[in-house]
Amino acid sequence: QVQVIESGGGLVQAGGSLRLSCAASGRTSMAYGVGWFRQAPGKEREFVATITYSGGSTYYADSVQGRFTISRDNAKNTVYLQMNSLKPEDTAVYYCAATYGSSVYMSLRAYDYWGQGTQVTVSS
Repeated sequence: QVQVIESGGGLVQAGGSLRLSCAASGRTSMAYGVGWFRQAPGKEREFVATITYSGGSTYYADSVQGRFTISRDNAKNTVYLQMNSLKPEDTAVYYCAATYGSSVYMSLRAYDYWGQGTQVTVSS
């Protein structure tokens, strides 16, 4: 199995930027897709972005398209989420998740391995 740990969250003003990292360990020699999800207080966890193992395909939620960029460095077993032009509505706990396979995975149910989350707070 693979373990993932998020880092990089924090407090930022609206319009600012943050870069989240998702470090994977364990059985990382097999192809695995990674997704970012977020959960705001009182709301359900929602899809943010995903990237295939090769990095050749990425998908984003409409709410972050054009502002967030997901990327990965398989040599470092790390996936990044660059978040620009942050808005107060981006405030949430951000979770990294992984699942074995080479396809695109946008559903929460597709992911088997989850991190503990990192808090992102955007002040207005």
